[in-house]
Amino acid sequence: MARLSRRARSNHGGCPGGDGGLTSRRRFLAAASSVGAVGLAGCSDMLPGGGNGNGDEPVGQIGSGRNGRGIPGGTSMQEMPPLEGTITVYSGRSEVLVSELVNYIRSLYDDLELRVRYGSASEMVSQIQTEGDNSEADVFFSVNAGALGVLAEAGRADPLPDDIADLVRPEFRDDQNRWIGTSGRARTIPFNTNAFSEDEIPEDIMAFPDDDRFADEMGWAPGYSSFQAFVTAMRLLEGEDATRQWLEGMVDSGVRRFPDEFQVCQAIADGGISAGFTNHYYIQRVLDQRPDAPLDTAFTRNDAGAIFNVAGAAVVDSADDPDMAANFVRHLLSGEAQDYFARTTFEYPLIPEVDPIGALPTIDELNPPSDIDLTQLSDLEPTIELMRDAGVDI
Repeated sequence: MARLSRRARSNHGGCPGGDGGLTSRRRFLAAASSVGAVGLAGCSDMLPGGGNGNGDEPVGQIGSGRNGRGIPGGTSMQEMPPLEGTITVYSGRSEVLVSELVNYIRSLYDDLELRVRYGSASEMVSQIQTEGDNSEADVFFSVNAGALGVLAEAGRADPLPDDIADLVRPEFRDDQNRWIGTSGRARTIPFNTNAFSEDEIPEDIMAFPDDDRFADEMGWAPGYSSFQAFVTAMRLLEGEDATRQWLEGMVDSGVRRFPDEFQVCQAIADGGISAGFTNHYYIQRVLDQRPDAPLDTAFTRNDAGAIFNVAGAAVVDSADDPDMAANFVRHLLSGEAQDYFARTTFEYPLIPEVDPIGALPTIDELNPPSDIDLTQLSDLEPTIELMRDAGVDI
């Protein structure tokens, strides 16, 4: 496939970030960009307020909407079986990102009591396992496929009905339909357009440590779980020795450490560094606030740098009403919900009727490695040990 120029000029606020006080031999980039930093008060201030909140309205957009964004495709929640009774969701997705969607679903059904407990995905899986058959969880909503795989392999996830599982492609669900993806994220190479053109960004993730153009110019967030999943993919695809050499090479090349990937993208936009390793939506969150920032997106091909991971959901085997729990999962794949993920979290929708926000490649145009199981990316312990052995400051 031809390499695509995909400037992620889309819409979303992100968590607070900054440039971490970086300096760079390309300080001229900061001046060339002529873009002032936007003050970010916090994630909650960036989410659109006010939903439709009325089941009698036609299918539309949850939140404030985006200019030029049409009515979403897919099946409306209003066309789905109604949600009734009590449904308890253990959410590994953060409240600040999904609470508006949760509240919208609540607003549609008078006979629904929707309870949501928030925490990290690993904490929620551990809690379900600890609680055993007495768990109150009906649905587990996860930020990544790895945690869903852990729950399924522990025998704590009931298979979803075929009509729900078939809403997404096979690679975005368990082969036994024990969990299903609800939105996706691609690994990318954000870069400063005053420093590089897209054609100058390597398509091979393994090339970066030995490329002198990127010495002292790259940023990463090694404490971030998605970065660790990326290194796990490298370990599985390339082997431990090659991954250790890659990590050591990046450390030797002067890669800069940041607390999160949003700040990596902020620093690139500011000209403090020239490129980095992040999930695709952090680039778009910066560009939503700073549409003229010199920031663009490149993709590697068929390697760990091109991993496409998913957030998703599973029906827990302790569910009081498994059919109603599965129906809640169905609602996460509605037109409204998929459009919400595209516009508000800037993730990839997983149903074909809803497009991603911004100038992004479609899922079909991406080049993720085909020979890796996303659930394997939860095996982080050997990855973290390898990173530490290679001198990475986690």
